Amino acid sequence: MSRETELKLSLTATDLPRLLAHPLLAARRPRPQQLRNVYYDTPTLDLMRERIALRERHIGRRTWLTVKTAGQSAGGLSRRQEWEAPTRAGALDVDRVVTDAALATRLMALQPRLVPLFHTDFRRQTWVLAHGISRIEVALDQGEIGTDGTGHAAPRRLPLLELELELLEGQPSDLLDLGHTLALGPPGQNGLWLHPDDRSKAERGLRLFTGERAGPAMAAPLALAADVHPREAWRTTSLACLSQLQANAVQLLEQDAHATLPDPEFIHQARVALRRLRSGLRLFAPWLPRRFTAHWARHWQLLAQRLGEARNWDVLTTEQLPDLLAQAEQAEVDLWIRWSQGEREAANLRACEALREPAHAQALLAFMHGVLSLPPHPDKQARLRDWAPEALTALHRRLQRIARRALRAGPEARHGLRIAVKRLRYALDFLSDVAPTKMLRRGMPRLSRAQDQLGHLNDLDQARQLLSSCSVANPAPLLTAVEVQTRRGLQGLQRLEHQLLRMPGPA
Repeated sequence: MSRETELKLSLTATDLPRLLAHPLLAARRPRPQQLRNVYYDTPTLDLMRERIALRERHIGRRTWLTVKTAGQSAGGLSRRQEWEAPTRAGALDVDRVVTDAALATRLMALQPRLVPLFHTDFRRQTWVLAHGISRIEVALDQGEIGTDGTGHAAPRRLPLLELELELLEGQPSDLLDLGHTLALGPPGQNGLWLHPDDRSKAERGLRLFTGERAGPAMAAPLALAADVHPREAWRTTSLACLSQLQANAVQLLEQDAHATLPDPEFIHQARVALRRLRSGLRLFAPWLPRRFTAHWARHWQLLAQRLGEARNWDVLTTEQLPDLLAQAEQAEVDLWIRWSQGEREAANLRACEALREPAHAQALLAFMHGVLSLPPHPDKQARLRDWAPEALTALHRRLQRIARRALRAGPEARHGLRIAVKRLRYALDFLSDVAPTKMLRRGMPRLSRAQDQLGHLNDLDQARQLLSSCSVANPAPLLTAVEVQTRRGLQGLQRLEHQLLRMPGPA
């Protein structure tokens, strides 16, 4: 058994010639191979549910059987267990390959039901590079993922073009540094779009086989051990946030916004991931280098703003406008619909363009490298359980201080309160394993309700600004309706203030 550590990067066909011209690759002759992999599972996809991949790899006349477990994946960097050994085609003798007795027993019990689901056919070119203190295999795969069709289902094909960097020996941060170096492109040229991608070929093949599209990725539960160092807790937190961001970004990048607008929830969940990431940066700032925190806080804020415009138009067009149009002149209803839809499409295109910029992919690699290569903190004895109460106390006091003066003020002050609510809510989420039980049990529901209520008022403030920019129809009736909804929403703020001020703190 080996533990595979690799970085997967998506790229475009237009960038391929410049990638091959990069001095690190052009100086060496690659080793070419033609590979055909057949992936097996049961008809009920038992292996998929456990995120296990079982494949036969055919290289010329030789056949290899490979089993990979789910492992961990974030930012395109994955670590997982892998077993591989020569075999006979169709034998599927996993008991000869897998050294984990329990896993081998489970797989052999499923063996009679295993059937081929999909295959990958591609040409691989490989280079072995020394980078930093590491030896890294760079593999460029070009081909397709396909199904042969079952029953009346037609065969399906999906183009395959990706770069894999596998750590042969050394440290994972060198994978990211090499990826970033390649993404910068040949000297004197623009950078390449080498985008980290957590999806394996097996995952994409299963999607192709089932015909299902991935849904929006929500924030996964986070478990931070009480005795871990706060800087290590930050690594776990940031990688979890980044994983959510990229899972949603990948779906946005695969969507042709010119043809069909993406599900608004992908943009929304990408922004949630960015909010959580920025909140984590601020929360763990005492344990991070100041320049690191300042640089990345600003970077992620700018990306959130670029996605925020699309989110505002999504909310207005899909959630608010249908009700508001009851107040519009009948002759102007179609004008409003066409105007808002056009603005929404343009905003979504700009959001997707931001994710397609080479600079965005380079920033992902640079951020991951920065997270993984942070040196040990000088205070090596610090533990999360000792620091967490102090951090939660500061956030709790700040929230109550802002609540006392913000609720009766205007939109800007309410927005500040909304940010304070989110920061404490995300901090409690991150630190749930070391936070006081009373604060979690009574505080999280109050923070969630406050975030929803203040978020609704913020959406109305954004709708007011967007509607006021309309020049094709008279916005006055719709703005009046927005003001009515805002006054109604403001009526609950006194009760909200009371709940927030009585929310239990860490002490």
